[in-house]
Amino acid sequence: MSIIAEKIKGCIESSSWIRRMFEEGAALRAQHGDDKVFDFTLGNPTMEPPKELKQELKRLADSPIPGMHRYMNNAGYEETRAAVAEVIAETCTQQVKADHIVMSCGAGAAMNITLKTILNPGDEVIILTPFFVEYKFYIDNQGGVPVAVATGENFQPDLAAIEAAITEKTRAIIINSPNNPTGVIYPKSALMKLGELLRRKEQQIGRPITLISDEPYARISFEEPVANIFDCVENSVIVTSHSKDLALPGERIGYLAANPAMPEVELFIQGAIFCNRVLGFVNAPALMQRLVTKLQRCSVDIGEYRKKRDRLYNHLTGLGFKMVKPGGGFYLFPQSPMEDEMDFIRIAQKYLILLVPGTGFGAPGYFRIAYCVDDDMIERSLGAWDQLAVEIGLK
Repeated sequence: MSIIAEKIKGCIESSSWIRRMFEEGAALRAQHGDDKVFDFTLGNPTMEPPKELKQELKRLADSPIPGMHRYMNNAGYEETRAAVAEVIAETCTQQVKADHIVMSCGAGAAMNITLKTILNPGDEVIILTPFFVEYKFYIDNQGGVPVAVATGENFQPDLAAIEAAITEKTRAIIINSPNNPTGVIYPKSALMKLGELLRRKEQQIGRPITLISDEPYARISFEEPVANIFDCVENSVIVTSHSKDLALPGERIGYLAANPAMPEVELFIQGAIFCNRVLGFVNAPALMQRLVTKLQRCSVDIGEYRKKRDRLYNHLTGLGFKMVKPGGGFYLFPQSPMEDEMDFIRIAQKYLILLVPGTGFGAPGYFRIAYCVDDDMIERSLGAWDQLAVEIGLK
């Protein structure tokens, strides 16, 4: 008998292609040297936080606020929540206030808090493929059942497929725009149609369907802004973090925001605050809350990510790789030029190119490239991509 649960053993075996490939990369780096390995596996930004964050950190260190490291309201500091709400309100017509915000330990915590707040055992949650792999585990954490629904052309939501998947057990749908792994942004017109569909289905099944919009990449958009879901879907919650826009993934700071138009929004927030506590998060990190309060309009240089995207996208499509051009985030999601993407990924490793298979995102036949890496590594990798393209018959 194992010391860990059989269920967890199964989850470990099936869960993280990303980490698995990253670990293989560590072995290759030890063998060949860091500068010879081109690791595109992990969405761990090499870009440093904006200078405003460093200035604010220094200010707090030089002039600490008495009691700044003590417990606070489980929802977070009032001034931090108000600052978050003010910026969200600028992008929609809803009157978003501090009372609609719960600060969290990153987007992962915000997602788990939201799911625990709304799910009864056996409730179904729709996720759109390709999806961030942890969604299935987050849903299972809170007693729900994930229902994967394929997207349509260019990875856009397929409303007919979503409607067919909705049952009397459906309690929520998770969307992610810009999407990990595709980088696709859902236009406001598509989100408005999704909102109309959900309202109609809510009336048919007699229960609310909460749209959870996972938005850690929302500020990393290149050609079009990311629409505020609050003006598209009444019963909606934003979950997000500052891991990407402020390059703070290790600090675990984020929040959930409830649409003021949501029925029983006050009750939802009460539930979320309770779940924040009993899930063991208690509250978001105090110092990070203080830091991000004045940084809600700051971000890393989005232009730098656009340059990285364009350099790789143009080079790889020039070699014959096929992919949808991402509108945001920092991922490319090309089609595998071989039927089994794992065969392709193994060949890529011969040229010390490390990639993540689409299977890990519920989309076999594709692979993910995380281009949140140094420009120098991208440039050094291009020759290896050329050689790879020749071997598999693209070039």
